[in-house]
Amino acid sequence: MAGRFPHHYSFRSEWDLGASASEVFDVLADLGSYPAWWPQVRSIRQVAEDAAELVCRSVLPYDLVFRASHERKDKAAGELRARLTGDLDGYAGWTIEPRGHGTRLVFTQGVEVTKPLLRRLGLIARPALLVNHELMMRQGRRGLRTLLAPPS
Repeated sequence: MAGRFPHHYSFRSEWDLGASASEVFDVLADLGSYPAWWPQVRSIRQVAEDAAELVCRSVLPYDLVFRASHERKDKAAGELRARLTGDLDGYAGWTIEPRGHGTRLVFTQGVEVTKPLLRRLGLIARPALLVNHELMMRQGRRGLRTLLAPPS
């Protein structure tokens, strides 16, 4: 694992939303909807029934292109998990739990960066990549809250 350290990332984010767990699950399960609410998901191209190619870009001047393929899609259990391949290799998952009058959403991700430029930069780029990811998650949470907010 020591040789992979500069290229391996693990993330966890928790979001509280005012929508029902069912509504949240439906939005998150629809990969094609992500660009409508998550600004850093620049485009999505459906490549199979449960797989899509995503292009993501946050503050740093590079795109990450990867395929997300559903491995688990269980609405009753509130679990979504996708295998990621391409510029990122690993997984991303959502756990969706009812909480009071809303939902607690937990995002977990474990990936290895395979994009050649980012691998070459290794430890030097790591702090910037971590900040970039945090900004992307903050915007995603804001976009999902806005999408799921009741009409005023």
